Amino acid sequence: MTQLMIKQVVNMSTTSTTLSPSNDAFLPLLELKAVSKSYGEGKEKASILSNINLSIKQGEFIAIVGFSGSGKTTLVSTIAGLIQADSGAVLKQGEPITSPGPDRGVVFQNYSLMPWLTVFQNVALAVDQIFKDWTAEQRKAHTEKYVRMVNLGNAMNKKPAELSGGMRQRVNVARALAANPDILLLDEPLSALDALTRGNLQDEILRIWEQE
Repeated sequence: MTQLMIKQVVNMSTTSTTLSPSNDAFLPLLELKAVSKSYGEGKEKASILSNINLSIKQGEFIAIVGFSGSGKTTLVSTIAGLIQADSGAVLKQGEPITSPGPDRGVVFQNYSLMPWLTVFQNVALAVDQIFKDWTAEQRKAHTEKYVRMVNLGNAMNKKPAELSGGMRQRVNVARALAANPDILLLDEPLSALDALTRGNLQDEILRIWEQE
């Protein structure tokens, strides 16, 4: 199952009397309008997404369910800006999504960690890139907050090779959350884990979503 986690966004700075979409709970944060995507050419061309329409408001938690190969990852990658739709529009707060951005965090099925970096350094990698105007102390405190939030405080200085599969995926989740995205895209991030670890991490992700 692929999930889209949408946190509430409040824009506190407006310079005109017109409210932006993020100020209105009745307007969608994310919209897909007649989105279609195919792969291949000619007779080998396969339609993966066909006329997908979706509207998601602030604060919603959406699950996309489908069999393997039905286009779930393609849809998530399109929202993330990693690939472009052949037709239709993908809009965030009314603006087209044309490329990846820190406002959309992604947690993939694989761990996507830098093996030569520690848990802290893997999470700090995102924090240092996004919050460059913060002081070193602010970035350090922010990074530690999210490492501890996924219960990896005791493993902060360990490298991925020293962690279990569940712990590695927690690092992946912490890194995505530390970027403070408006939208968190989870592309079957727990599918490679055993049932017990998967259940525990599902509960933890829901707890973090409610807390954040």
